[in-house]
Amino acid sequence: MMPNKVLLYLHRLFKQNETKLHELNYLFWECTQRCNLACLHCGSDCTSDSTIPDMPFNDFLQAILPIKKMYKENVITIAITGGEPLLRKDLVLCGKTLREHGFRWGIVTNGYGYTFDIHARLLAAGMRTVTLSLDGLENSHNWLRSNKKSFENAVKALDLIVSSKGLTYDVVTCVNRKNISELSDLKEFLISKKVKAWRLFTIAPIGRAVNNNDMILTSNELKQLMDFIVLSRIKSDIDVKFSCEAYVGKYEKRVRDSYFFCHAGINIASVLIDGSISACPNINRNFVQGNIYTDNFPEVWNNRFEIMRNRNWMKAGICTDCTDYKNCNGGAMHLWNEKRDTIMTCINKTIK
Repeated sequence: MMPNKVLLYLHRLFKQNETKLHELNYLFWECTQRCNLACLHCGSDCTSDSTIPDMPFNDFLQAILPIKKMYKENVITIAITGGEPLLRKDLVLCGKTLREHGFRWGIVTNGYGYTFDIHARLLAAGMRTVTLSLDGLENSHNWLRSNKKSFENAVKALDLIVSSKGLTYDVVTCVNRKNISELSDLKEFLISKKVKAWRLFTIAPIGRAVNNNDMILTSNELKQLMDFIVLSRIKSDIDVKFSCEAYVGKYEKRVRDSYFFCHAGINIASVLIDGSISACPNINRNFVQGNIYTDNFPEVWNNRFEIMRNRNWMKAGICTDCTDYKNCNGGAMHLWNEKRDTIMTCINKTIK
């Protein structure tokens, strides 16, 4: 087995090569900002009566069709997100059309409106991936989602998703101070539901979570989370991963399959509700690189995104003298604000 230093060096070379190639393989479409829940940690502050109208599907489709000439069929997966994408009445038609044009597609959902009928129609339209949120056992989940029926509906959605062969899915859990003590019980619940893939992430101080102390884990709680993931992966009774949100120092390669790599602007792009072209939807909107209504999407992808492909500017604030910078490269893009002078939170420093 290669020493960890050698593996990290090889991973740095891999990141450099991926950044140079910057081949798009994952595209988020923020199709709506309407939502049927009012989650305490929402980074987009979505509401049921959003003043921003849903993006017309044809606007999105015409913007991305030119990238078909750049890549082979099925290379790019389009993740339809929001808000809650299930609120779009044309969601099935959107998915069906994307599949007809050679795009793989899936949805990110809270599961609240996920019924047997919509599940069957989405599968028939070619849906191949689903990310479902389940943020604790019943009381914790309902607290975070601000709805007393949210857990019940999400579990019904989970049963439908797990029962479908050929569907790639994962359950994601937003770990906070209210639910961290029940992760073991939640894991057993997911195993009883025959869930194969479970992804855990923490909350960044953005959106509604900025001033909520129940959202942000303490140093000890972060270590507790890392140790829980390590132990769970050793047992391997369910595929548990920490998300790609941060470099975690001594826990690297122990809490996920590969070393930390923020793919924002390198392999990942997004089209936001107003047509803005960016990377992951949670990234500060000041990092937008263009707009589908004024720019050519392939041109933007190929020739812009420099701020995400050359991250030397991130060596600022608490990152200035960090000995792990060469492996972390400033962490995830969504943790940097519009001033670009310091990272909002550093898990690696917190757990040291």
